[in-house]
This record gives sequence, C-alpha cells and structure tokens, in this order.
Amino acid sequence: MSSPVPPPTLRPGALPARIAVYLPSLAGGGAEKTSVTLANEFARRGYLVDLVLVKARGAFLADVSPSVRIVDLLSRGVVLSTPGLVSYLRSARPEAMLSVMDHANVIAIVARWIARVDTRLVVSVHGVQLFAKNFSRVSRAGLVLMLARLLYAKSDAILSVSEGLADKVAAALELPRLSINVVYNPIDVKKISDLADDRSERHLHDGGDKPFLLAAGRLKEVKDFKTLIRAFAKVRKELDVNLIIIGEGAQRLELEAEVSRLGLGNQVMMPGFISNPFPLMRQSSVFVLSSTSEGLSLVLLEAMACGTQVVSTDCPYGPSEILANGRWGRLVPVGDYDALAQAILATLRDRTPPEVVSRAASFGLDAAVEGYLRLLMPSRPSR
Repeated sequence: MSSPVPPPTLRPGALPARIAVYLPSLAGGGAEKTSVTLANEFARRGYLVDLVLVKARGAFLADVSPSVRIVDLLSRGVVLSTPGLVSYLRSARPEAMLSVMDHANVIAIVARWIARVDTRLVVSVHGVQLFAKNFSRVSRAGLVLMLARLLYAKSDAILSVSEGLADKVAAALELPRLSINVVYNPIDVKKISDLADDRSERHLHDGGDKPFLLAAGRLKEVKDFKTLIRAFAKVRKELDVNLIIIGEGAQRLELEAEVSRLGLGNQVMMPGFISNPFPLMRQSSVFVLSSTSEGLSLVLLEAMACGTQVVSTDCPYGPSEILANGRWGRLVPVGDYDALAQAILATLRDRTPPEVVSRAASFGLDAAVEGYLRLLMPSRPSR
C-alpha cells in the first residue's frame, strides 16, 4: 500500500472539499475499477468523497473504502437518474464532480445546468467505441455522440485516458486537441504485488503444473476473445499449455461454442469474474490482450505489475502507448489469430524478456491522482 498521506491543512472551522464521482454502477470493468481506486485515494488524502451511482450494484462495491460515501440514485437507467443527480448536486453541493462514461457525462452536464450549482465538472472518456464509428442519429449511440458534440465543451475539463484516444475524441467532437487533457489510469503496483501473493485463487487452474495463458475482460465483442481462442488452438499444436479467460458477459455461450468447435474443452477455462485476479496473473506464462479497441487497458498494466510478460493487439489506442510500440511486449494486428499465435509462442520462448514491472510503475497511482486533482481542484495546491 502507499504510505499514508496526511489530511489537508484547513482553516479553523473549514471543511474539506467534497468531490463527487458519478457513474452508472460498479459492474466489473476497467472504468469502474479506476473510479473506485480514485475515490478511495481522494478520501485517503482528506477529501470528502461521494461515489454517486445510478444504481449501487456491481462487483467492485466491496472494494469501496469505508471513508467513501456511496450515494445510490436508485434509478433504472442513466437518463432516468437525472432528477436524482440534480437533487444530489443541490443538496450536497460538491466542489467538484468527475463523471465517468460517455452517456453519464452527458447527463452530468445537463444535471449541473438544471441544478444551477457552481460545482466544477470534469468529464472523462475511457473508451473509443463512441468516437470510432459514424452512427445513425436515430440510434442510441448516435444520439449520445450528437449530445457529446453539443455539450462536452460546456464542462470545465475533458479528460482522456490515453494520447491516442484524446486525438480521436478531439476530432470526433470537433474540438482543439489541446482542450483534451490526458491522465493515464492509475495502478497501485505495491498493492497489486501484495494481492498477487494470495494463492487462494490457484485452484481455478486445475491443470496442475502445466503453464497457462491468461486473458481478462468482459465477454463481449470488443474484447475479441474469439480471435484469442483461435490463436490458442494454433499455440496448442506446438506447446502443451492451457488458457484461462477471466470475466463474464453476453458472449459466454458463443465463446464456449467456439472452444467446443475447436476441441479445446479441456484446455480452456472460463471461471467468470474473479475479485482478485492477480495471483493468476503472476502465475501465468503470458497475459494476452486481444481487444479490437481500448481506451488505455488497465488490465494490461495490472498484468505487467505482476511481472507477467504480455502480448497485445495493436488496437486503438492504449496498448501501443503502454508497450512503447513493442519495447515492453509484442504487438500484433487486430483480428489476426495467426500473428497472435506466433507472438505468444515467441514470448513463451523468450529467454531475455523485458522487466515489465518497471514499465508498469511509470503508470503509478500518485501521478494519476495528482493529474485528476489538478483538473478537479485547480485552485487548491497539490498534496
């Protein structure tokens, strides 16, 4: 864990500043995990922190610090949470609010305008999906993109989690590139390393001492686990290894069918969501990211913090920045299972792998938190 940070020095009778973090839920994903990490760290630094959730549900609820207040808007959807968010802003009057995910960003801007409060608002972009396509205006995504173009500039700051994503956001929103701030997602390398020492999750790999590959993420199309499974089938022809895919999602049945079709039923395990994946990350031979797009890829950094070698698709936009165009891990074209298989085999056979922990440390918690606080609290000195 990081060393304790003393609470801010206050004038007599003054209260610490209140920061709100608004997002749909704490379902298992990188943006949600980042939000909990930030909220906990803001509270540890002496701020009053409200985690304002459209619906207080999700796997990461258990990770929220007791010092963070959870505000449950008890809504059935992000749009329907608008009245509750307006009421919260009027009653709590946080000095600053961070909103997370594009549809929540739009509602945060609208709610602040309706509430007529002077809360500073920072909207954050964690994924490229909304800005990567030309959506029909009658579609849900098309409507969100249209509203983003109209409203994002009315926030106090726009934050992107990678340089490449910032370029895409600026172009899609027709805003100056300099108006998009970049702060990388935070990882606590020491905490991850400590959690990786817990061997209670080892039973999930029932292949004995057989080496295994690992992947993690929601079971959905953007993660492209189907390409990974096909690449793994080629790897299996040369090396006796297993594959574990951590995560849950709508594509489970489709992916299980692909595993069965390729005759890999005894070599591929899909145990679902795991609250502490780090022991498996450390024990795995290679961590593989097969996504078609990423904002940054928190899970790639987490695997590197565990000391595990990584292979990734060169998807927009984060992996090439994390891996410095291949210096810290092999990059392959999106959707190319032949290239992915060859990169995995080359990594498994590499006798002089890079020291990935040192690279992960450059994305440490303190630098990220300071970056967020500079945008949320520009008038207050860093501490």
